Amino acid sequence: MMEEIEYLTFPALFAETIRKNGNRPAMALFGENPMTYYELDQKIKAVIALLEKLGIQKDDKIAILSASMPNWGVCYYAITFMGAVVVPILPDFHPSEIRNILEHSETKVIFVSDGLRSKLNENNSNHLLFKIKIEDFSIFDLVNQDIVFIPDAEPNMQYNITGDDLAAIIYTSGTTGKSKGVMLTHRNICFTASMSARVHEINEEDRFLSILPLSHTYENTIGLIFPMTKGACIYYLGKMPTPSVLLPALKVIKPTIMLTVPMIIEKIFRTQIKPKFSSNLILRLSLHIPFIRRKINVLAGNKLMETFGGELRFFGIGGAKLNKTVEKFLIEAKFPYAIGYGLTETSPLLAGTNPQKARLQSTGPAIEKIELKIYKPDEKTGEGEIWARGPNVMKGYYKEPGLTEEILLPDGWLRTGDLGMFDKDRYLYIKGRLKNMIVRSGGENIFPEEIESLMNNFRHVVDSLVLDQKGRLVALVHFNLEEIREKHHHLKEENADYIENELEKLRLELQIYVNHKVNKFSQIQEVILQPEPFEKTATLKIKRYLYS
Repeated sequence: MMEEIEYLTFPALFAETIRKNGNRPAMALFGENPMTYYELDQKIKAVIALLEKLGIQKDDKIAILSASMPNWGVCYYAITFMGAVVVPILPDFHPSEIRNILEHSETKVIFVSDGLRSKLNENNSNHLLFKIKIEDFSIFDLVNQDIVFIPDAEPNMQYNITGDDLAAIIYTSGTTGKSKGVMLTHRNICFTASMSARVHEINEEDRFLSILPLSHTYENTIGLIFPMTKGACIYYLGKMPTPSVLLPALKVIKPTIMLTVPMIIEKIFRTQIKPKFSSNLILRLSLHIPFIRRKINVLAGNKLMETFGGELRFFGIGGAKLNKTVEKFLIEAKFPYAIGYGLTETSPLLAGTNPQKARLQSTGPAIEKIELKIYKPDEKTGEGEIWARGPNVMKGYYKEPGLTEEILLPDGWLRTGDLGMFDKDRYLYIKGRLKNMIVRSGGENIFPEEIESLMNNFRHVVDSLVLDQKGRLVALVHFNLEEIREKHHHLKEENADYIENELEKLRLELQIYVNHKVNKFSQIQEVILQPEPFEKTATLKIKRYLYS
């Protein structure tokens, strides 16, 4: 056991990669040549040497506030290799949230990218001593000019890191409000990265294209640490993954692995695939004939594969539930998607499968060495809260023993707060969040996420949110005004009233559409137009607490 604890650390895993794949490409910005793992190793050592000059010691907290780029990974490894604790901060956090995180975590140093420097106020924290520009490791406003980054510098100290050492404090921006600092050890994260290979094997020839924030556990563990363990190469866009940026990169990089969230592939389906089906009457009618629909979907899947570079082997989807209609298309299109389930508190993966074993609306079985159980399942449905136990379960919430006790039991079981059920093969199906579940006066349970999934299939709907308002089910719906205007582009500017009438018509049609597809107690009493896009988390889930 002691050997396993010592091995499951970032420096131990990295040393093994250097031994096997030191000359292999490690990471790069799109358009630049990748640095090798040997070059990455030297850069990490040089950053450790810089932090040593600044007086950083084991267990000190160091934050990263930056867009995803190779130097993000350099800093992450340097911090954890010397036994300090990394505090990744999501780029879309508000300056007040950033200030609270820096203060609460007692961060001494922050690496910040140019584009996010404006989010740092002069008086960020009583503990913050240094701000370092992540692009070139220069120090802001430094009086002592002798302390500079030297690319070929070596650390002065040797560090003894074990699996039980704290590696990261990750502040979640959840859908339910206040951010909490999740404490993850080296073993927590390294275990998940190692077990990911049991879900889908990768090798040194694989090319990852990273489009999600590295400060989110999902991208961090599976998109940064996992490829490192196998000597694979990671590419970063250096910009927001808009179509004009992403499409050229896909053609050049030809990624074999990508990680994403449901909203991205759902948007591609609604804007690129579905309109082509609905624009042609014969094609639209043909989709009602199963064997013809499957053939059409295979052709559409081939086109989609070409768009992604043609060499994709694994398209991982996590962070929220995937729309059922979209998933049915991906299955029939033979697109290599796979679903995973987890939490920041579990580093994050709990269940998952590979593209060959995907099942409609399931996250797959528990990953190896992880225990999952349904606590007090309903006698009829088998549904109940999902509990998890294993080596990737967090140490607790930083400085929050009370909150830790609420979720983490003495025997190691973690209450996930998610509702789910197993099938006969122990494949897990997520029903929704326990906190989101609506209980009607007759005792019926309503999962708003399932109704929202239906609504999001309706034409021009971007997002929806189902709420209980004094016993009435109400849906807030954000329609795509650009699509509606494009459809009626022949109208003159002064006929803006027509657009308003169209929205009103869509609102009423949507209510009828949904209520024909749900049971009596899940029917929507009112659809309310949501004029602005919903505020979202890093995994593009709506922050429900802002609208309840």
